[in-house]
Amino acid sequence: MVNITYDASGEIVYFDEAADPQTTVYNIGDMGFIMACTALVWLMVPGVGFFYSGLLRRKNALSMIYASLASIAVVSFQWFFWGYSLAFAEDASPFIGTLKYFGLKGVLDQPSIGSARIPALLFMVYQCMFACITAALAVGAIAERGRLGPILVFIFIWTTIVYDPVACWTWNANGWSFVLGGLDFAGGTPVHIVSGTAALAISVYLGKRRGYGTERLAYKPHNTTYVVIGTVFLWFGWFGFNGGSALSANLRAVQACIVTNIAASVGGITWMLLDYRIERKWSAVGFCSGAISGLVAITPASGFVGAPAAVLFGFLGGAICNFATQLKFVLGYDDALDIFATHGVGGIVGNLLTGLFAQASVAGFDGFTEIPGGWLDHHYIQLAHQLADSVAGFAYSFVVTSLILWVMHFIPGLRLRASEEAEILGIDDAEMGEFAYDYVGLEQEIGHTLEPVVAKSSASRSSNEKAEEPQEPHPTQ
Repeated sequence: MVNITYDASGEIVYFDEAADPQTTVYNIGDMGFIMACTALVWLMVPGVGFFYSGLLRRKNALSMIYASLASIAVVSFQWFFWGYSLAFAEDASPFIGTLKYFGLKGVLDQPSIGSARIPALLFMVYQCMFACITAALAVGAIAERGRLGPILVFIFIWTTIVYDPVACWTWNANGWSFVLGGLDFAGGTPVHIVSGTAALAISVYLGKRRGYGTERLAYKPHNTTYVVIGTVFLWFGWFGFNGGSALSANLRAVQACIVTNIAASVGGITWMLLDYRIERKWSAVGFCSGAISGLVAITPASGFVGAPAAVLFGFLGGAICNFATQLKFVLGYDDALDIFATHGVGGIVGNLLTGLFAQASVAGFDGFTEIPGGWLDHHYIQLAHQLADSVAGFAYSFVVTSLILWVMHFIPGLRLRASEEAEILGIDDAEMGEFAYDYVGLEQEIGHTLEPVVAKSSASRSSNEKAEEPQEPHPTQ
């Protein structure tokens, strides 16, 4: 039985004889706001799927949408099972939590560890969405060459031993970064640096796609509309992602939404202009990529900086992430969707800029948060705190993700790399037997025979369907 009642104004009152004070009032407006933000962040996950899907060739389009929804399903179970407890148990160590809330035991009407204005049950489901989108961002690195079955196992293990510890040390009151004084409002390290670096590790492990470095992989996104739709979902949901991190419908949440929108806008324009200087074309994909980069950069700072700073976050986020897309050519890894350039590098940029531009006055918009601020407030050590948190998140995610991948590599049935035949045929057909569209033109690559695979995959299609199937206009699309 929940231990709550209502006061004369209709607010929820929680009573605990062992606590001091014994009663806690939950504002139903705040609760409604966070419930709406939870739904907004959920919407971001399929947004990631559409964004990634549109950037690929059509024969791999459905697999990315599937991977995003699979992330929601697996992580939601993991979060119920032990993820929430490992990240947010009050008796956590500086590195990881305990199993105090295993199976969500005892997670109900008591005040949350994040804010006494909302109950633990609501805080739990809101934070679950953050874990879901982090996994979805990371596994995008399997694009065009990863197996979809083993990825379910990978997501469960990765969320448990990579995301949960980093979330604990960043946001749990006992976490070492939190105690040190690191500032991360909505997930610069736990969400973006961790997912981007994991994507880098996955890309290195999987190796290069067939035809890497040739014209075969010099394709344009097969569906720019998907890219735009994915960006719309992400931009829209980011108001719940950053604004909701205030955990209350207050002025700080409003400010977070304002700087989020500014940074996305400036980031989109910056990336598009940088691409225009080369192609002399106004690229919708470039604008969308820049908007996402601006959103990534402002995430850790959204509750700490003013609107003028948001312009700089958007500009530097868009510009630096744009140039970071060239790292894969310099270092020789195949990151098909530039996840590391956008989320890994963008998260680091956002973290470091937070150390420079965080203001105590902005953090205090909620009426109770007190921080020493960053360089603008003459608190110069803050940059070192941000750097330490960023380096720790980067190193931990890369090393542990690589270990997970190689352990799975030697377990029968769990190897993540798809076969060459599956890569040529397309992950959608080889792994799912379904397609994003009513047709997918398949063209045999020169010098490679696919008769056994094609015969098997085409068995369910009638001869009429095969006779009417349109041919691929370009072998790389």
